Amino acid sequence: MTVLSDFIRWFIDNVILAGMAYLGYGGIIFLMALESACIPIPSEVIMPAAGYLSWKGEGLNIVGVILAGSLGSMLGSLAAYYAGLKLGRPLIVRYGKYIFMSEGDIERAEKWFAKYGGKATFISRMVPVVRTFISLPAGIGKMEIKRFTAYSFIGSIPWCAFLAILGYYLKDSWRIIFEQYGHYVDYAVIIGIIAAAAYFFYLRRKKGTGAERRPAPK
Repeated sequence: MTVLSDFIRWFIDNVILAGMAYLGYGGIIFLMALESACIPIPSEVIMPAAGYLSWKGEGLNIVGVILAGSLGSMLGSLAAYYAGLKLGRPLIVRYGKYIFMSEGDIERAEKWFAKYGGKATFISRMVPVVRTFISLPAGIGKMEIKRFTAYSFIGSIPWCAFLAILGYYLKDSWRIIFEQYGHYVDYAVIIGIIAAAAYFFYLRRKKGTGAERRPAPK
């Protein structure tokens, strides 16, 4: 193992796992808030670890784990939202490097927000990488705060549930999610979202076609 991988394992065991085991749901909320506030602590580690602790019987219920993760994600998103609202794009681009945020990350989030509008806040919560930074353009664009908060919380639930349940059912093997297959998890989520969107639009189109073919009443 490399020095970096040794440090990552130490960090997971002694900060993430130990922190959540000691603080319980509060630890999950805190760590997920950091992740959604653009601090580079991936949810792909936090939530599977929380699901694993739930399976292990560390005083955590899997439903509570999912809700705590979603709440933390929402709180962190609000912090990033206000950063975008108060600081604006130039300062974020200038100082983002200090938390490993590149201008490219912000630009991808801006493209999502420009393409999908307010709904981007909901959709992006289930998309790796973009989910972390989408709050910044939402704040810069002064999205209505109530809608932003609701979209952030509701959109975080599927993502947190997916990762937590994986950790719960993988049990002691939960580490393989990020150690070996982390990028495949991201790909699977993206493909699933695309497939769901395609099916949704197919149903809408089919419904529209059926309405056009239906004979008008005499």
